[in-house]
Amino acid sequence: MSRSDERLTAERIAGDVDARKALQRRTLFTVVVSQVFGGAGLAAGITVGALIVRDMFGSDSISGLPSALFTLGAALSAFLIGRIAQRSTRRSGLAIGFATGGVGAIGVVLAVSMDSLALLFVSFFIYGAGTATNLQARYAGTDLAPENERGTAVSVAMVSTTLGAVAGPNLVEPMGRVAEAFGIPALAGPFLLAAAAYLVAGAVLFVMLRPDPLAVSRAATALPGPVSPGDQVLQPVVGPIAEEPDLAATTEPAPRRVDRGVLLAATVMVVTQVVMVAIMTMTPIHMRDHGHALGAVGLVIGIHIGFMYLPSLVTGVLVDRVGRIPIVVAAGVTLFLAGLVAALAPADSLWVLIVALSLLGLGWNFGLISGTAILVDSTPPETRAGTQGSVDVLIQLGGAAGGAMSGLVIAGTSYATLALGGGLFSLLLLVVLWFNTGPRTVSD
Repeated sequence: MSRSDERLTAERIAGDVDARKALQRRTLFTVVVSQVFGGAGLAAGITVGALIVRDMFGSDSISGLPSALFTLGAALSAFLIGRIAQRSTRRSGLAIGFATGGVGAIGVVLAVSMDSLALLFVSFFIYGAGTATNLQARYAGTDLAPENERGTAVSVAMVSTTLGAVAGPNLVEPMGRVAEAFGIPALAGPFLLAAAAYLVAGAVLFVMLRPDPLAVSRAATALPGPVSPGDQVLQPVVGPIAEEPDLAATTEPAPRRVDRGVLLAATVMVVTQVVMVAIMTMTPIHMRDHGHALGAVGLVIGIHIGFMYLPSLVTGVLVDRVGRIPIVVAAGVTLFLAGLVAALAPADSLWVLIVALSLLGLGWNFGLISGTAILVDSTPPETRAGTQGSVDVLIQLGGAAGGAMSGLVIAGTSYATLALGGGLFSLLLLVVLWFNTGPRTVSD
């Protein structure tokens, strides 16, 4: 289908309520399929990235570097994917992002096989594109969703990641044996899986995400008459509500608006990402240093990732029915408890670590879904993709900072200090909510 044909199709569907609903259902199905594969791809770096660097470098001091590198790569990718979606289609940005992540995973396998730290670090950076794309795919499910179903739409996209993300860490040992059969070090095995998974996810989106939901959402906003429910822009914050923007005049460039809805959404998602990445990155190192087998590490991380995504269907409903703000509060409290339990956990207690990492995943889930819903509520369709990409840059940079810092904290103090510090930092969410009193507009 040519660009002009797709534009005409988008305009036709935009004017037909039933067709928009059918496209939303098809879009969610496509996102679900792609996220199953994408989840398997992102699990590789989470599970064995730090272990690969420690084995190759021989020290814990830079064990947090892989997390920092692929989150920095994810930050750049998030910006580029958002810009591609803004100027072209959501489909193009997501397909290119997953394909790039697959190339990065192949590079990691080659680097480990060649014992090349330089190639490894470059490949981790490129691999981060898959992480960013996996996260950005959640927005595709919200493009045509009514306001009271946006949290649920995000949750459907995220919960589908669970199948691949939970399976990935538990395939560490089997994929290690596959790698060894080809003469590749065992720790590179999960990246073989990641390469295939990311490439398949990108292909699914490129083929099936037609017509593009973001294009249809923009076309619906441009129609004369009342704005459709799926394109409303709300102010989901505590305090007085500012004057609603005029969404009917979509032919004029919208002024740059920085309101407290966008700022709140960004803060919620950045803080939850920093805390989650910092504690999660060093947990495999902490466990291996205290005699836990690689299979036990995979179990803990697999359960952690399960709690990052599996509760999403319930979380999404709560965000839509109870409200965005109460779930943000739940995120801060849950992350604090996660840090506290991890700090107090006996080093040889597998089950207490499972509880701590489960709470860590759940707190991140609360923060990401509530923050995403606030962000979509606060942005009009014509500028939404660019804003989403920019906010996801901040999320990834926060993750990079958390990953890099975690290795230094472990080298200088202890895992308990890192975990407790992360838990206390998560309480910043409650402080931000306390001072959040209303929207603010900044003009050029």
